[in-house]
Amino acid sequence: MRHFGHIAPEVRQRLFHQEPCVFDADSPARLLSAALGATLYSPATRPRLADDIVKQAGLGVVSMVLCLEDSIDDADVQAGEENLVRQFADLAVRGGECVPLLFIRVRTPEQIPDLVRRLGASVRLLSGFVFPKFTEERGVPFLEALAGAEAASGRRLFGMPVLETPELMYRESRVEALEGIARAVEKYRDRVLALRLGVTDFCSSYGLRRAPDMTAYDVQIIASVIADVVNMLGRADGSGFTVTGPVWEYFRVPERMFKPLLRTSPFLEGQAVELREKLIEHAMDGLLREISLDQANGLLGKTCIHPTHVLPVHALSVVSHEEFGDATDILRPERGGGGVLRSAYTNKMNEVKPHRAWAERTMLRAEVFGVAREDVSFVDLLAAGIPG
Repeated sequence: MRHFGHIAPEVRQRLFHQEPCVFDADSPARLLSAALGATLYSPATRPRLADDIVKQAGLGVVSMVLCLEDSIDDADVQAGEENLVRQFADLAVRGGECVPLLFIRVRTPEQIPDLVRRLGASVRLLSGFVFPKFTEERGVPFLEALAGAEAASGRRLFGMPVLETPELMYRESRVEALEGIARAVEKYRDRVLALRLGVTDFCSSYGLRRAPDMTAYDVQIIASVIADVVNMLGRADGSGFTVTGPVWEYFRVPERMFKPLLRTSPFLEGQAVELREKLIEHAMDGLLREISLDQANGLLGKTCIHPTHVLPVHALSVVSHEEFGDATDILRPERGGGGVLRSAYTNKMNEVKPHRAWAERTMLRAEVFGVAREDVSFVDLLAAGIPG
């Protein structure tokens, strides 16, 4: 699979200075953690789940979470498990070549070995599990169950803890909770692919819900949690993990209080005025703003609950030609001693030592999402990715 692999090769060649790389479920963990992109959640009870998975893969989805937790009723868990076993078997019969990275969000650690056993040979299509409401106390049993299931199945399996408990929200317990999470995930570092933020649960602790005109970063109490999670668990010194962006809940806005967040000029230049209007109609201007803020705050990828959210996440994850040029200059071997140089675009300073970690991270993103050509904008990427 590859990002933008659903569009024609000749279109990719026109859009990309460097095309996104090809990867699969057996690729190195560092690459996969960056390549998750827009991770699409789906209830595990969907009767045509296998068809849905194949369809979404054909539309550019590269990672999905099949949920047995909050997205389904408590009474439907057993039916959801049975459905997953059937749907994985269906996918296996089809060959499974066009399947994205698949994860199951479980409720309890005991579900992990049980599901791996019941999946049988079709476990080869599973990339791992998502652990809800992760704390040190709750999380270690999930990680231990994952390690046991991996050994029993002979299949490499990853875990993605979801950070969403009140202990992380409350100021008096946050640091202690984060320190505990850090201890737990460090012990199982090779098996933790990414940390996910459960902002909806964070809001629940205070009876809050952000409006479609606002991003998670406009809700200060939420922004403070994101900042502390990145501070303690997302460092660029080798100790950090990939932290993914929060879910965007909206896909249509009936009424607005504030002006749209999308400037008109990029769409006029790309002759895509209708695309801008469609994005605004479906609350995508707020989503695009939040994705940009995710990246500015050290997050990569995003939890998605609607297929229309996938393309904006991927389009804004592509490295611009300017970013790529800056990162390349900063990482040149002869620059190892440091120093300051003017950007090739003559609009900024590149300071080699302070900007090195940014450049390395940018190059990893360039590998998995590609580098746009000099004259290609995110508007062009959005327009090219929309099915005709």
